[in-house]
Amino acid sequence: MTVPTPAPTPAPGPEPVNSAVIAVTGASGRIGGRVARRITRAGAPVRLLGRDPSRLPELPGAVAAPPVSYADPKAMRTALEGAHTLFLVSARESADRVREHTVAVDAAVAAGIERIVYVSFLGAAPDATFTFARDHWYTEQHIRATGLRHTFLRDSFYFAALAAMTGADGVLRGPAGDGRVSAVAHDDIADAASAVLLDRADGGTGHDGRTYDLTGPEALTLDEVAGVLGRFAGRPVRYEAETRPQAYGSRMRHGAPDWELAGWVTSYEAIGAGELATVSDAVPRLTGRPAKDLATYLRENPDSYAHLLPSSG
Repeated sequence: MTVPTPAPTPAPGPEPVNSAVIAVTGASGRIGGRVARRITRAGAPVRLLGRDPSRLPELPGAVAAPPVSYADPKAMRTALEGAHTLFLVSARESADRVREHTVAVDAAVAAGIERIVYVSFLGAAPDATFTFARDHWYTEQHIRATGLRHTFLRDSFYFAALAAMTGADGVLRGPAGDGRVSAVAHDDIADAASAVLLDRADGGTGHDGRTYDLTGPEALTLDEVAGVLGRFAGRPVRYEAETRPQAYGSRMRHGAPDWELAGWVTSYEAIGAGELATVSDAVPRLTGRPAKDLATYLRENPDSYAHLLPSSG
């Protein structure tokens, strides 16, 4: 009797991912674009959403949806139909941002989306000092009320924002006192978000119903932030504490509407109130590596502080 030769054992392939479509909003932006690239590399089917499809990245296996804005329920529903998971990057700051988020979430429900992963903000609460953090809390509440599976990623301030808020004169101004901020890198947010979207379990417990505070490895005062920026820029950079009236006065020249001025000023006041000092281990827990610190971020992103460099002239 001839014994059949056993078939060879196939070589192990890449870790399988969920085959359901993941819709990524803001896919031309700093967070959405990074996330889209990561999850397509992992083999996930991705649908890219944005206001201007010409700005969407060209990624193998990714499909660009027609132009869409959060405020357009019909377009949002059409863009999301057939997708399983929605990665919802918060809309541009505006007076109507909560309404825009609500429209987008309702469109997701109507389209049959089963899961939402929402990019929120550290310390989101109805009485948060930072006015935009209140928008995030109301959005979270609306998502909870849908009954869909959900995960909230509460990002701290971005390192890029701290560098950008420092003027070309080398002064970082604001009413933050001696408060601390646990700022974080965009790449760390994207890596953590990708792990959640691909259902890579956090300690075997899964991500549904969970809220992750995504922060850097330390909380710095703005004096300390200025010191690090100065070392990289090769010139003195300092923090100048302002009172609330001074903060509003120094920003009035930009001609911004009242809601935007309030957001700018209260972002510093939230630091001063200690609401952004939380340091979480969520980034290393989700990504398997340490979160980047400010010096590492600046070393990898010299363009972020280019405006602070001494003039070559």
